[in-house]
Amino acid sequence: MTTEPRKRILTGVRPTGSLHLGHYVGALENWIRLQREYECFFLIADYQVSDHADDISQVKGNVLEVATDWLSVGLDPEGSHFQIESLVPQHAELTTWLSWWVPMGMLQRNPTLKAEMGNLADGESVPVAFFNYPMMQAANILMPRAHLVPVGEDQLPHIELTREIARRFNRIFNVDLFPEPEALIGRVPRLVGIDGNAKMSKSLGNTINLKDDAATVTSKVRSMYTDPTRLRATDPGHVEGNPVFMYHDAFNPDVDEVNDLKERYVLGKVGDVEVKTKLAAALNTFLDPIREKRAYYEAHPREVIDALAAGTEHTRTVAAETMRQVRDAMGLNYLS
Repeated sequence: MTTEPRKRILTGVRPTGSLHLGHYVGALENWIRLQREYECFFLIADYQVSDHADDISQVKGNVLEVATDWLSVGLDPEGSHFQIESLVPQHAELTTWLSWWVPMGMLQRNPTLKAEMGNLADGESVPVAFFNYPMMQAANILMPRAHLVPVGEDQLPHIELTREIARRFNRIFNVDLFPEPEALIGRVPRLVGIDGNAKMSKSLGNTINLKDDAATVTSKVRSMYTDPTRLRATDPGHVEGNPVFMYHDAFNPDVDEVNDLKERYVLGKVGDVEVKTKLAAALNTFLDPIREKRAYYEAHPREVIDALAAGTEHTRTVAAETMRQVRDAMGLNYLS
């Protein structure tokens, strides 16, 4: 009796520094849950480092930070494959081939690309890599012929672009090579920053990082944006859209406590200090086991490197097979 091969997941992050709570509820939580059900390829996209183009030397440390965070939250390199993008050369090769069938207009409409270009200073030239970025994301997903991509809500346009590219290639070359990957959004599609900004982002400095110690978390929670219309603890407050309660809903497992705080907040019978104190306690309880694992891997950095090496090596084998099929489809296996 033969068993069906597991379907595949490709997902990943750019190495811009430590991961934060937004990454966890938006993506990592799903990765952890699905890693036994699917064959998972977890990608560190080091080609896509626009944040550090002026100081590329930061990227190596960030790659190790990301991998350490992955291990700390419970991703298992024994059952899945951690990979470094630039060490799998087929990613660049597939990007190059696919780019022949993707009009520039498709890339220019990509919201992430628009946002990145909007962050450029007036008069600053646009690097070619900005346009390569969405193309390479699509190639990353298609390389292992992934079926599912667990991502944050902001990544949905990338998945739709990837689906369109897969359809085009399969249609042009009359093959069924690339699946059209489905997106899977996290339990909290978009976690607001502690400053009330629409998105938690390292570049905005409004994150609570997975590696933050208890004192840092407590300090950040105390500074959190709440309800600007509420001047005194006795004023009726708003729960809807209040970041502190969004975090309670996402990370405080004591539902009765959360509901009690909400009821009293709306009636003006609880102050922000108590609400924030209980949130800090819940967050630190959530983060304690992650911190414990992180301390282990920080003391054993070789295990982090070995996980990256093994996963990258396996991915090269998968990528070589994908590129053999791509070249067969295009009639470009010159020496066969």
